[in-house]
Amino acid sequence: MEAQTIEKRGKSVDEAIKSALEDLGCEIEDVIIEIIEEPTKGLLGIVGKKPALVRVTPRIKPENEARQVLEKLLKLMKIDYQINQVEMDNGRVRINIVGQDMGLLIGRKGETLNSLQFMVGLILNRGREDKIRVILDVEDYRRKREESLEALAVRLSDKVKSTRKNVVMRPMSSQERRIVHTALQGDPQVTTYSMGDEPNRKVVISLKK
Repeated sequence: MEAQTIEKRGKSVDEAIKSALEDLGCEIEDVIIEIIEEPTKGLLGIVGKKPALVRVTPRIKPENEARQVLEKLLKLMKIDYQINQVEMDNGRVRINIVGQDMGLLIGRKGETLNSLQFMVGLILNRGREDKIRVILDVEDYRRKREESLEALAVRLSDKVKSTRKNVVMRPMSSQERRIVHTALQGDPQVTTYSMGDEPNRKVVISLKK
């Protein structure tokens, strides 16, 4: 999905831009405008008179750009897939993938999916000032994993409250640790922190002092 660039002429720059926006079906904040030629009145306002010329290019939305990057990588991987959902919310793009080779795409403990997600984010954010966080999911594998981790975090926090002893969770990825921290950050009785070195870094749940 390449951005369609068009050039338009008009009696004024504003008129040329308006014409281009109408053809593209875009608002002015959604495009990049390049003024190629300013209008000239010409001799006596008639001879040599030239209209304005502008070049207008729609901005590619981050979610569409992320999808383009992902599709190119999946094609190189020869994965049989379909993208059934693309969401953009608060600077985060979430893409859900379905298809025949999803076990292969997820990999051991989600390692292949995490690597692919990292690559898409790296390419998408190259040269971008406002970084976009990319979340890739496969048949809602990651969403289900998040829900499972959130439920586990709550159960373990209850255990900490009843035994008054710290609980050390198994080693997890930074993304999984973030889910646990977020799930318990509103609990007034417990706190969480990470300990250890990658790839064996763990979340500790303890009572607030």
